[in-house]
Amino acid sequence: MAFIDNYDLENLKNEAERLIFDEISKQIELLPKDEICTCSECVIDMAAIALNAVKPFYRHSLLGTLYALEALNIDEEYAESIRIAVTQAIEKVKKNPAHV
Repeated sequence: MAFIDNYDLENLKNEAERLIFDEISKQIELLPKDEICTCSECVIDMAAIALNAVKPFYRHSLLGTLYALEALNIDEEYAESIRIAVTQAIEKVKKNPAHV
């Protein structure tokens, strides 16, 4: 049995993932439909690139979730880092789509 199998990691979440996907959705909606590929591979590439560029924001409990949501609501600097990371990720994937 592996060490990690001793622990319940179901509630360990990186809130940055949700924020990145929300921002990808917002930014893609603003682009002309033929300007960016939205296939699964390209969108996941965008998310991975953006997630690697921002500070992770992990939580592991309901209380942690509430704290994370409140902290993220007031942290405009973090929100801006998400916006910038997603913009850069979209541009990178636009130039080099994953599916080609």
